[in-house]
Amino acid sequence: MFPSSSSWPSERRRSRRTLLRICQNLPGFRCFFHATPIRIAFFAGTRPEAVKMALVVEALQQTEGLEPVLVVTAQHREMMDQALGVFGLRPDRDLNLMRPYQTLPDLTAGILRGVSAVLQEERPWAVLVQGDTTTAFAGALAAFYEGIPIGHVEAGLRTYDLAAPWPEEGNRRLIDPLARWCWAPTSRNRENLLGEGIPADRIAVTGNTGIDALLRIRERQRAEGMSARTVAERCGIPTSFRTDYLEASGRPWILVTGHRRESFGEGFERICTALLRLTEEWPELGILYPVHLNPRVREPVELRLSEHPRIVLIPPAGYLDFVWLMGHATVLLTDSGGIQEEAPSLGKPVLVLRASTERPEGLEAGTAVLVGTNPDRISREVEALLSGRRAHPDANANPYGDGRAAERIAAELSAHRKGRNGER
Repeated sequence: MFPSSSSWPSERRRSRRTLLRICQNLPGFRCFFHATPIRIAFFAGTRPEAVKMALVVEALQQTEGLEPVLVVTAQHREMMDQALGVFGLRPDRDLNLMRPYQTLPDLTAGILRGVSAVLQEERPWAVLVQGDTTTAFAGALAAFYEGIPIGHVEAGLRTYDLAAPWPEEGNRRLIDPLARWCWAPTSRNRENLLGEGIPADRIAVTGNTGIDALLRIRERQRAEGMSARTVAERCGIPTSFRTDYLEASGRPWILVTGHRRESFGEGFERICTALLRLTEEWPELGILYPVHLNPRVREPVELRLSEHPRIVLIPPAGYLDFVWLMGHATVLLTDSGGIQEEAPSLGKPVLVLRASTERPEGLEAGTAVLVGTNPDRISREVEALLSGRRAHPDANANPYGDGRAAERIAAELSAHRKGRNGER
């Protein structure tokens, strides 16, 4: 079951937390009330963070002695809000730091200041960050400055190329040495961390929390019987595309996403060239492109693709609808790390619009292929999939997890909490 609005933080809960914060500074309070729930702060700013943290928050809500506090930076406002809504979550604190065309230094400084103020007020026992965003890096740095233990969800992913992806590769490599708990999705990620000198007792292989979220969403879709009409109406997909592709069997269509900074400019121009070429080579092919809100993505894409009759551009789809679209597309063309992880559970092939990936497990399993932004390579690999020369992956085999990562993280935090209070 999804958390309902009744699980949202109430005013009573907020007042209780304020009282506890005051009392915990009093001498002897912890000695007499060591069983009082301890606060664990979560920081999220983007849709992937919201999705991948949602069931960890839920798992801690259901764990005795732990009280999650969700703090959002709103690094990506609309897309993050959509994802939180799907899981019935509302932030306890909202820093609302999104600004048009803000620079990375401005964003980093704003998050560091805002998060530091929250930590000084809340004084959580631990801070959890996810992945490799600026929110994750600045949140971890603020916690380090405050002397608060850090848990890194999705630790150990590496390309070992600081320029790809940029700045994400730098962010995650800076977070892990600061973290008390490095929750690695795969054994390869664990080996990366060990090779960098991270002590083994700070690393646990949990699987990826994104798979937890995906499987939960698939359960909900089956229970609700989501239809193409419902998804199309919510996403603003034209009726013609819905009837020709979403509802038609046998007509191929590609779901496209892209947002990486390293593709700004020429990279997105080349992606657009590849999509136009594909529609020429495959007269029956449709393309659905939920376009990222960043103007440096949206503007070139709209300029090049908006007039084509078989290419449909829509705003970013909500997570519930996007999972449905992934499950019904023929091919996924993306630079997203999360989609590389989710696609195997849907039996969908992924062509990765990047020169390298920190998720090589998918390449080895045959669920993903690197194509970069080269139009020739993109065209060749799409042709191999549409013609049947390359097989689609087995939906029962996902190298990124089994859907139990959140409960493993909650269990480890609970064990540490009990040890801290002398209960084991």
